[in-house]
Amino acid sequence: MTTLHNFFFNVYPYICLAVFFMGSLARFDRDQYTWKSDSSQLLRKGQQRWGSNLFHIGILFLLGGHSVGLLTPHFVYEAFITAETKQLVAVTAGGIAGVVCFIGLSLLLHRRIFDERIRLTSHRTDLGILIILWVQLVLGLVTLPYSYGHQDASVMLALSDWAQRIVTFRPDAAGLVAIDWPYKVHLVLGMTIFLLFPFSRLVHVWSGFGTLAYVFRPYQVVRSRKLGLTPNEPRQPGA
Repeated sequence: MTTLHNFFFNVYPYICLAVFFMGSLARFDRDQYTWKSDSSQLLRKGQQRWGSNLFHIGILFLLGGHSVGLLTPHFVYEAFITAETKQLVAVTAGGIAGVVCFIGLSLLLHRRIFDERIRLTSHRTDLGILIILWVQLVLGLVTLPYSYGHQDASVMLALSDWAQRIVTFRPDAAGLVAIDWPYKVHLVLGMTIFLLFPFSRLVHVWSGFGTLAYVFRPYQVVRSRKLGLTPNEPRQPGA
């Protein structure tokens, strides 16, 4: 195992996670007015509607699938489904979601580059993060034929073991030495996206998770401006 391999898969994940959490917190504390997605829907919404919907549907499925697939220990599901079957389901469902997400992101990227009005009002980071996400999706799709070629699910188990060791602070990247290069590049670029997350428009993802708090929020108490009016008493016109 080389020094570079050790850095990227044993050290770099913690650098990216530290910047991801601390950077997001610092941006929320210091620059809340920049905490947004900078939507360009008002400039032109036809292509944006299709692209945004397809991209968000696909990326949410991929994020959920990657999180559950990589971070769920093998013993949790081995009584219900074999590792080989789990890999086949993951590759098939992930491939469909990846294609949907790729189409949506390609529409958004085309719109951002070739629509002059939108290009002139875009930040360089907007275009940069879209290109990085597009390349990451391409790499993810490139890994599909490799995954079909490993019917014994050995690569999936190696990736899961590495990810679970990272989150439990027991890093060990020895199992990743023998895997094919698209997986490694895909992992490194994915971690880099976490590194860039606090400095891009991606921070609005936190707000999406924050909306779940509304489910548990108490009802808003509304009081009438008219003194002496009980809550169930109807208001008179003009009152």
